[in-house]
Parts: sequence; C-alpha cells; structure tokens
Amino acid sequence: MSGREGSGESGPDRLASVDLNLLVPLLALLEERSVTRAAERVGLSQPAMSHALRRMRRLLNDDLVVRQGSGVTLTPRALELIAPLRGALQQTARIVDFPSFDPATDQRIITVAMTNSTAFVVGPRLTRLVAERAPHATLRVRTISVPTEATFTDGGVDVVLISEGHSSPYPRERLYDDRCVVVAAPGTPPRASALDLLTTEPHVVVDTDRRVFPYSVLENEGVPYRVGLWISDFLLVPFHVARAGGVALLRYRVAAAMRTLADLRIEEFPFPLPGLGIDMVWNPRLADRHFTAWLRELLVDAATER
Repeated sequence: MSGREGSGESGPDRLASVDLNLLVPLLALLEERSVTRAAERVGLSQPAMSHALRRMRRLLNDDLVVRQGSGVTLTPRALELIAPLRGALQQTARIVDFPSFDPATDQRIITVAMTNSTAFVVGPRLTRLVAERAPHATLRVRTISVPTEATFTDGGVDVVLISEGHSSPYPRERLYDDRCVVVAAPGTPPRASALDLLTTEPHVVVDTDRRVFPYSVLENEGVPYRVGLWISDFLLVPFHVARAGGVALLRYRVAAAMRTLADLRIEEFPFPLPGLGIDMVWNPRLADRHFTAWLRELLVDAATER
C-alpha cells in the first residue's frame, strides 16, 4: 500500500498543503484572458500576477494561457476549470457571508446594459431611484444593440436587460411585459382604424440589417403598406411620426413614454403577436446576493408603470 493510500487524508484535508489564495486570481485570469486585466480586477500588481501565474502552472501542471498571435488563448484544461472554479468561489462567498450590501453607504458603480429604447422606458426612473436609495453610488447605463455572449460578462456589467426574442447563455427572469402597437400622427382621421392607418399612411421604419419583426406579420396577412422614411435611430421613429406625420410600429412602453414628450396617437396592432417582454440576465460573476436582491427590486420598481 502506498503512503498516499494509507495516509487516511480526504481530498479536502489535502487542501491544507495548497495555497487557496491562488484560486481568486486564477478565475480572474481565466475569465479575463489577460494578466494585466486580471491583476487590475483582483488588486494585484502585474509582476505579482505574473508570479501567481507561475505558481498556478506548477500547481496544476498546465500552461493555462498560451500566446496565440497578438493575444492569448486558454488551454483545454483551463477551459474545463472555469465553470467549477466559478461555482466553488461563489459558494465560498456565500459560506463566508461577507457583510451585507448597504445601499446607504455603498459607493460602487452600478452598471446596467440595455438597448436605447429600454433605457428610454426605465432609465429616468431608475436614475431617480438609485439617487434616492443609494445616494453614494453611481449608475452607469451601457447601451447595446444586439447582445453577444460577452455582453453578459464583460465590462463589469451587473445585469443585462434584453428582449425575450434575444437568446442568452444564462438564466433570465421577466422584468416587464410589452406589446406591439401602431402609432400615428394626431392629425390622422379619428375614425380610421389601426388597419386603415397601416394601409393609407406612409410608414416610418427603423433602417436596420435585421428585418423589423411585425412587418413579416403584415406581409403574411396580405396587408399592403408603403415605406415613406427609413431612419437609423429607433427613438427618432415616434418623434418623426408625431411631428411630420405617418405611421409606425413600436413597443407600447416606448410609445407611451414618447407620448409624454410629443403628441402621438396609439392604436392596438390588428393581428395577434408573440410577447415582446424585457428580461433581466444577471452577470454570472456577480456573487453578492444582497446587492443582486436589492438591484432586482430597484429594477422592478423602475419598470412598474405609473
């Protein structure tokens, strides 16, 4: 029988000989794929991080990160480590139970990523609520168009607000439901139905590489329409309709918010459509459950229609 087999030590017991302080910088290195960014993230100098990397390589008997062109890539072993290491450290943080997040004194930057249309709906009230409930914190709204997998983990983003039509590699929860409506200038014939407006008024449409979803429904239903204006900024669509005439298809919450700034007629879309809800997707690196619970409540309050 070998000495190791006869030692009677369990796996956790053998951890006494391992420097567990390496695990936090190891996760930072694997997620950032950069010694410099990992060092900044965990508060180490770059030489100290390089020294820690050498120790990690000896501990795991693997290079972990290797040069590839002008950047670096992770070894297969390193890729396998990310998920279990992240889970272990998040569980450890829960066991240690660091002091609860205190919004009255916390000075962190709260970063929420969302499209400019979602920011138009929830941004102002979210700003006011952060100022009221966390007076020393700073809100950062990061606008996005089409999210990528990196959107959910890069740049210190705490939570991403995305349409239910966009995919996410991480769990999501509904923030608020929305629907498509027809918006028109206030001077259109008052007795004209939504379908009348769609077939007689020139359409103002977002100029994008992606097909604007509700228009496929109109085409499938055989509804004729004419585009009078393509415009690249989504939020300019209802403004142009209100001031220059025409008709457009918008999310109801955006249209309702715009109606407080410009006179706008809103009618229900004449055909059934799937939901257009907005979901919250939390950064998987966010281990502070007290802060997460607080921010979730704040977002729900900001999104509640008044």
